[in-house]
Amino acid sequence: MKRVKITAMKQTVYHDLIKEYENPLEDPCNIEVGKVFIANGWEKPEGLCQSAWDSMSAFVMTLTYGGQDIYDGWMKNKKSAMISCNDGFRPMSFLLEVVDEDVH
Repeated sequence: MKRVKITAMKQTVYHDLIKEYENPLEDPCNIEVGKVFIANGWEKPEGLCQSAWDSMSAFVMTLTYGGQDIYDGWMKNKKSAMISCNDGFRPMSFLLEVVDEDVH
């Protein structure tokens, strides 16, 4: 099994949708662009929100177990994927990359 590096790459915020549809939140997404997490197999990295993990965990597992070219040639690095969380108000894009060390 390989570890997977998860890097927060870019966030979009839809203020118009938030204003019209979202109830005020005490603690919306607080992951900063550039933040790096390391996934050890199916275990959600500490500090990564559950919604983001739910959006990417299947892709992390594929990469962890040696899968590659998830998007049939779209990614320059076949051992990577670009995934966005499913937050419709402030989605974050994450780059998933295989780390060469095996998980023990």
